[in-house]
This record gives sequence, structure tokens and C-alpha cells, in this order.
Amino acid sequence: MEPQQIREGYLVKKGTLLNSWKAVWVVLSEDGLEFYKKKTDHSPKGMIPLKGATLMSPCQDFGKRTMVLKITTDKKQDHFFQASHMEEREFWVKDIKRAITCLEGGKKFARKSTRRSIRLPDTINLTELYTLMKDQDDGVKELKLEQENRVFNHCFTGVTVVEWLISKEKARNRPEALMLATGLLNEGFLQPASDLSKERAESGEQMAFLDQTIALYYFADSGFFCEGYSSDEDVLLKEEFRGNIIKQGCLLKQGHKRKNWKVRKFVLRDDPAYMHYYDPTKGDDPLGSIHLRGSVITAVEYVPDAKKYDIDGNLFEIITSNETHYFLQAATAEERKEWIKAIQAVSKSGK
Repeated sequence: MEPQQIREGYLVKKGTLLNSWKAVWVVLSEDGLEFYKKKTDHSPKGMIPLKGATLMSPCQDFGKRTMVLKITTDKKQDHFFQASHMEEREFWVKDIKRAITCLEGGKKFARKSTRRSIRLPDTINLTELYTLMKDQDDGVKELKLEQENRVFNHCFTGVTVVEWLISKEKARNRPEALMLATGLLNEGFLQPASDLSKERAESGEQMAFLDQTIALYYFADSGFFCEGYSSDEDVLLKEEFRGNIIKQGCLLKQGHKRKNWKVRKFVLRDDPAYMHYYDPTKGDDPLGSIHLRGSVITAVEYVPDAKKYDIDGNLFEIITSNETHYFLQAATAEERKEWIKAIQAVSKSGK
């Protein structure tokens, strides 16, 4: 019998021989991970067996690269993959761990119940704690804070985190809350924003988190950005990033000049209505942005000037108010539907 296919999608993979990172199409089945150069390829570039394998997440072997997970095979070969955002990484981690567990027990893959409990278990679940911290109503509030002639957007103080943990009865006192916050920082869920918090995080001290009002932090997958008091043009540019993140993930995008297709990470923000796209293998500087106010978003069945092998469905088009056309491709029909719905809502409500 063919192995059951569990999950598929784009991830960024580190080369096994060279130190380069490239976006690949990954398919998780019951007994292994296959990765392809393109989604439309029939033969995989490689296969990672999961029997006897171990998984580490988050993996912090690469400094500034976040959202990385490491799979070590039974033959002690390491494979590194990077997700585009926190939720995506957790989905992959949960399914890969479950596949490994099922292989060890000689069982067929089946997901456990995903019912969530607000009460944390004795062994602290940092992923669950992070989800609670990000809750729109009861979580840690993201603020715009000023410090040393700089403005930090979508961040909060160390004191705020410590006091939230105590108020929500996740910790009994400040030392215990500080230990939890340090755990969240070490695991990559929280990131240092200010110079003070960065110095502490890199100092090697056991307590890497600071319980101080001048120590600033932000959520790893938030819309954080820092700006100095500079020209009006810079401030106008930063205005694009002020909106809340509504949806993010990887899509195929057709280039405007060469008409070739490349995997790009997209981040959709609501107010102002912008969709920024990035090279998922590189840093946080966007390659470009799409101003969505007044745009028309529709599903399409074909793309003009597209090479035949690039087309396998799930296409959609964004036509901006200034008549610029963007052609994108989702991984599945359901994903295309979700992106179109989210972009349409933002294009109508955002300024």
C-alpha cells in the first residue's frame, strides 16, 4: 500500500553540501519527508526517512534564522527546514512528531485530539502559553513605545510580560515568571527589540529575560518594526507596516519582467491595506508591496505568458487600483479560497 500523505507545502531547506537555503515543495507521508524543486515535479530531489529519526524545534543553530526545525535521521544525518511563520512551523512539527511516534509503535498515522485546554500541564507547554499571550482580548497588548529617539511598533516591556504571567496564574511569583519568560525567549517565541534586551539575550546569562520597563520585546511572528525620527518619506514608507497581520504564508508569484514563477512569502496587513512579499530564504526586507485598497481579486484558470509546466491550477489574480496585475498560485484549492477571501476583505476595509 502507498504511504498515507499527511501534509504538503513550501518550506525553505538548507542544502546538505552547500550552506545555501532554497524554497522547496515538501510532502510528509507516514514514513518520510520528500522534497521537490517545484510542486509540479514528478521526481523528488530527496527523501528523509523518519523511522528512528529525531526532531528538534525550535532549532537555533543559525543565529538570525527563526522558525527552523531540525530532523536527524537514524544514520545521524541532519536536515534543516524553515517555516514562514510560527503557526506553520507548529503544524509541521506536530505532524512530523506524530509520524515518528506512530512508526516507533508500529501504528498507522492518526492525529491526536486537538481539543485545547487553557490550563497548562505540569510540564510547561510553551507553544500553548505563547498562543494565550497573543490572544487579542486577554493576551499581552502590543504597543507603540518610544525610547532613545526611536519608535518601536508592536512591542511590549519585560515588566508587562512578567506581570501578565502572574495575573493569569501561569506563575506564582516574579522569579517563576522570569523563568517562563526566559524559556519563551530561548525558544524563539519572544524576540528582544531594544539594545538593552538584545545585549542581555546575547550575554550568556542564565536569566536572559529582563523584568524591566526599559527592556523591550516582541512576538516572533508579529508586525514589529523600529523607526528613528527621520525624513517624512521614511515615515510614510513605514506606514505600510502598521496594520495587523491578517494572513501569511508562501505562494508562487509570477515575475513582471521575465514572467517566471518563484516562491515568495506573503504577509497581508489590514490597515493600511498592504500585502508585502519576501524572498523566504533571506531576511526581513520585503522585495515589494501591493497596495490593496480598491483592488479586484479573482480566481483565474490560466495566466497569459505563462509556461505550460508552471500551470497546475489554484491560480488567482490581483488587479490594483492603478491597473497593475499580479498573478499568484496557491498550493491547494482551499488555500486559494482562503487567500482570496482574506485579501478581498482587506481591500474593502483597509485604507
